[in-house]
Amino acid sequence: MSTNNKKPALGRGLSALLENAKTDITTRQIGEASPVVGSIALIKIKDIETNPFQPRTNFEEIALQELADSIAQHGIIQPITVRKLGYDKYQLISGERRFRASQIAQLEEVPAYIRIANDQAMLEMGLIENIQREDLDPIEISLSYKRLIDECNITQEQLGEKVNKQRSTVTNFLRLLKLPAVIQKAVRDKDISMGHARALLSVENEDKQLAIFAMALENELSVRQLEEMARGEKLNFKPKTTRVEKPLTIEDKQITKKLEKLFNKSYTFKRSPKGTGTISLSFSNDKELQHILSFFDIN
Repeated sequence: MSTNNKKPALGRGLSALLENAKTDITTRQIGEASPVVGSIALIKIKDIETNPFQPRTNFEEIALQELADSIAQHGIIQPITVRKLGYDKYQLISGERRFRASQIAQLEEVPAYIRIANDQAMLEMGLIENIQREDLDPIEISLSYKRLIDECNITQEQLGEKVNKQRSTVTNFLRLLKLPAVIQKAVRDKDISMGHARALLSVENEDKQLAIFAMALENELSVRQLEEMARGEKLNFKPKTTRVEKPLTIEDKQITKKLEKLFNKSYTFKRSPKGTGTISLSFSNDKELQHILSFFDIN
């Protein structure tokens, strides 16, 4: 593969790290037949080990299989990034989804940028790549920001420059980690939005914070309504009656396992005391919608 190929677009922070010749790139060749560090080359998958500093541990199986199918048909569009450990020995810096999908697709070689990076730089690169993913929830972003600040010893302002965000944006994400765990979980599960969470941050008393959160969740309050409640204003809304759900039977739990296998976590399954119930499916993009429709032979 030619080294003159145009590099695919990277996030500003990650791109700056990878292209800093003073810290992690050298043009020295190790061994006559070994790919040159600083270039793009085809590398055997068996010669690459995963990055121990990769902050991401959960890879959604369906999406990974879909990527593997795409790679098998079209190849890898964006090369992974590795660092050279020795003769024909490399360690993954970024692109673990592509790497794993390539293994599933049974490829023998993958295109890769070859770099030299110390452990500190690898942690930083892995975290920044993680932050730049589009499917992260606000709490995952907040935790990645905190790790960058704590483990890479940088300021909020420096972090903002690396991830191309205003310092105020970084601060707002970090403040979410001050919320009680139950509220953080609601943000991760998309029961409430980041706007709701920020409104709750204005309530200093944790007991009051949790009480307002419970009311907002039960009555599906908007962000504006929650802000008004946080300021102590009375709201003109009719509280919803609490619905009692029937505990799932063993048979129902077996059904939920089958649903989870098919649709991951994009479904809800509920039963009422009368035995009636609902199954609802959710999706966050057209790709997920098409995946759901494929089970019903709907085009």
